[in-house]
Amino acid sequence: MFESDVADVPQLSSTGLLPGGDEIAELVGLAHARYAEDGAGAVADYIPILAEADPSWFGLSLVGVDGRSASAGDIDVAFSIQSISKAFVFALVCEELGHEAIHDVVGVNNTGLAFNSVVAVELNGGSPMNSMVNAGAIATTALVPAADADERWQRIRDGLSRFAGRPLALDGEVYRSESFSNHRNQALARLLQSYDRLAIDPVEAVDIYTRQCSLAVTAADLAVMGATLAAGGTNPLTGDRVISVETSRDTLALLASCGMYERSGEWLFEIGLPAKSGVSGGIVAIAPGKGAVGTFSPPLDPAGNSVRGQRACAYLSRALGLNLFASAPPASSPDASPTIGVP
Repeated sequence: MFESDVADVPQLSSTGLLPGGDEIAELVGLAHARYAEDGAGAVADYIPILAEADPSWFGLSLVGVDGRSASAGDIDVAFSIQSISKAFVFALVCEELGHEAIHDVVGVNNTGLAFNSVVAVELNGGSPMNSMVNAGAIATTALVPAADADERWQRIRDGLSRFAGRPLALDGEVYRSESFSNHRNQALARLLQSYDRLAIDPVEAVDIYTRQCSLAVTAADLAVMGATLAAGGTNPLTGDRVISVETSRDTLALLASCGMYERSGEWLFEIGLPAKSGVSGGIVAIAPGKGAVGTFSPPLDPAGNSVRGQRACAYLSRALGLNLFASAPPASSPDASPTIGVP
């Protein structure tokens, strides 16, 4: 789908640095213009407040690890971060507890099923499998070290704010709407509790998870947050060391395999970037060592991923050489044939 859609865009190698600022700005503008009128997808409505989003909204931002940035469209429109928060809470917990702890308690494998699947938990003996699906995210949120619920929530909000480089505020209207409709998440938390997979009370875990999903961000915020991961855990705008290089690596590895739900394999095959999406229409896609793309457009595909956002990321991945797997023959021997194993 995405490869054929950008077949007319020259494919660049992933090696090297991002081009100059003028070229980045031009390509971001072209990507936005190319998909601004794309009407595919449907706005999420299972959380009532999300159904009120304007389907024409489309914001696109790119931030490099050196702090350079370019944006187009509705970059000042705030929306709830939703499932994209999972990536950054995972990073915070991994930083505190370590690589092995998060691997053993939650897991790092794709379920191959929907993000809110109950069956996935049952099929795997109570394991939530990974922190990017709802069950795993609730279990991960419950692992944030704290003396009580207030401290746990404050640590999450402060941590995500450091990723964004500015204080992030709770969208109270979204929080209330989700709290009245998150019955499935409550069921998932109870199920995890029955398997002894939840570190705190399930009601508390779901409430804090709902709050983290209700933090308000913009497409530009997502680009900064992603660029922090791309820069080995250092925010390129503030210079703040948010997490370690090792935690950044672990987070990006998990995003590559699980960040786009059951479409993660297709996304990696076509676009080649660790990424995370949210049902409000946001996507963050990260090119390690280069920067990150943040997009916002509410209409989603059946898997819950923004249609315009996916297409814009595909365009920029190809045009800017962001795809991790895009390489070229060495300049010294462009036509050389492989000789490995030849005597």
